[in-house]
Amino acid sequence: MRRAVLGVGRAAAWRIRAGAESGQQRQRSPPLSPVPAPPPPAFRFVSRPGPAGSESETVEQSPPQSPGPGKAGDAPNRRSGHVRGARVLSPPGRRAHLSSPGPSSSSEAREELRRRLRELIERSRVMIFSKSYCPHSTRVKELFSSLGVECNVLELDQVDDGAKIQEVLSEITNQKTVPNVFVNKVHVGGCDQTFQAYQSGLLQKLLEEESAYDYDLIIVGGGSGGLSCAKEAAILGKKVMVLDFVVPSPQGTSWGLGGTCVNVGCIPKKLMHQAALLGQALCDSRKFGWEYDQQVKHNWETMTKAIQNHISSLNWGYRLSLREKAVAYVNSYGEFVEHHKIKATNKKGQETYYTAAQFVIATGERPRYLGIQGDKEYCITSDDLFSLPYCPGKTLVVGASYVALECAGFLAGFGLDVTVMVRSILLRGFDQEMAEKVGSYMEQHGVKFLRKFIPVMIQQLEKGSPGKLKVLAKSTEGTETIEGVYNTVLLAIGRDSCTRKIGLEKIGVKINEKSGKIPVNDVEQTSVPYVYAVGDILEGRPELTPVAIQSGKLLARRLFGASLEKIYHTLFWPLEWTVAGRENNTCYAKIICNKLDHDRVIGFHILGPNAGEVTQGFAAAMKCGLTKQLLDDTIGIHPTCGEVGNRRF
Repeated sequence: MRRAVLGVGRAAAWRIRAGAESGQQRQRSPPLSPVPAPPPPAFRFVSRPGPAGSESETVEQSPPQSPGPGKAGDAPNRRSGHVRGARVLSPPGRRAHLSSPGPSSSSEAREELRRRLRELIERSRVMIFSKSYCPHSTRVKELFSSLGVECNVLELDQVDDGAKIQEVLSEITNQKTVPNVFVNKVHVGGCDQTFQAYQSGLLQKLLEEESAYDYDLIIVGGGSGGLSCAKEAAILGKKVMVLDFVVPSPQGTSWGLGGTCVNVGCIPKKLMHQAALLGQALCDSRKFGWEYDQQVKHNWETMTKAIQNHISSLNWGYRLSLREKAVAYVNSYGEFVEHHKIKATNKKGQETYYTAAQFVIATGERPRYLGIQGDKEYCITSDDLFSLPYCPGKTLVVGASYVALECAGFLAGFGLDVTVMVRSILLRGFDQEMAEKVGSYMEQHGVKFLRKFIPVMIQQLEKGSPGKLKVLAKSTEGTETIEGVYNTVLLAIGRDSCTRKIGLEKIGVKINEKSGKIPVNDVEQTSVPYVYAVGDILEGRPELTPVAIQSGKLLARRLFGASLEKIYHTLFWPLEWTVAGRENNTCYAKIICNKLDHDRVIGFHILGPNAGEVTQGFAAAMKCGLTKQLLDDTIGIHPTCGEVGNRRF
């Protein structure tokens, strides 16, 4: 068993050292300097005879180079602990201390400490953060000793900065207790988790040589959360792969890289909403003096072609961004086959296998079907609507979710005959007073509602683009049945997590059997220590794009260490301007921060649409002491111009 030491000199920070050392001097360097200089050592490992011919190792302090600042008569401070016969002594006099050298802010010192802890974890096959008097820590150390596995151990009660180290460890792992165990860079957890991993055989798998893995990180799913995590991990120097494959919908619809939001969610939905608003603006314009004689009508094909062209440009942009960051992108379906190993199947059925030290599941969700006769054969979902090659005509929207009501709203805005069939209430989970006001407003603007009914059968009356469908529905409160004929039936009754057909059961990742969602802890770790998850598939988390983006980025930083790079100004392109072909480099946002006051925001500037409304919100935050960190930690409302302050700075 080896003791890991985090030591510093008086004028400069010592690099983290672990492992046996001879009489050679340790290397030290200023923060962030890649070229170390050779000062005298702070501590060293000394091999001593152990039981049955083995060796134990004791941490000793090297001879001091100059007298310290201690008072005359100070007694040496020495503690001891035992692990299977190996006696460990803390250094006499001044104990090991970790801090940033010279005058620097507390945030910089904390970041330097985080960097050194990461370095220690990454260099160690097994790293245990322990306390010498903790019985749970002793159990874990004895477990690895019984397995004949050499560990690096840092006794937090025997270093001056133990409390600070434990604080930073808590930020990295969200675990406040000891022991805190890492195996080949994977955070296993505490005593109970380590023994559970041992009993399941996972610990032995983790102890295998990491160099055998093809990648540091493989992300399954190329949506908002997965791409955010992949790019951040690559920025932090890791070898990363993204596996992404869209299984076509029952109507044959598929799309490119970027996930639901970009291809069949937020982006096309808002663009269609914008198209409907322009129609309303035309009606309003007469009251503002605009005169026109020709009849104005909407062309569905022109709109969808422009929207799909914009989405294709985003797909290409994502691929280019991954390429620039050296992230491997593979358009194949990922399925776990064993621990640390995944099978990738492309559209031709060709299979390739890859391994990785860690995985992130970011597979998202797909629309749910009714499970009745004719639903998958004749109905469409949001997967199909935004690229539908023909105008849907008279439309029945089944469902009362926000997806259902948003789609019904913009379809009615195009002048289509739209009916919404509601099983129970509008917008379940939302404030019901607000939900009913939404429904009332929609009714006033031409949307019809069939309440307390559910479809039981869909029949095709005529083929075509669109054709004709007969819908048979029954009451949820009695025996009444109704029929209706529509050109298009759009299902928006919820979404199911894409977790049941990716081999999670083969590696022991637990899912909620009812919902398919994955339970995770506060750091997005699943029941298997080296597997994490982000996005809509998480149990009990908001299903929102900005949440997934932020979660993916923060997960990568927790796994691989935070970057110090900061950007305080940016150009942006409002979504409403994209399809219209307006300039993409004229909108601009900038913040000014006081570096001497924790990066408090003292100035905010924005040039773009709705600047007044955006600025008003930031003004209130600035009055309350907004800082750059708080701004970075805030999740934006997507897609809006206001979110530029949370995603781009």
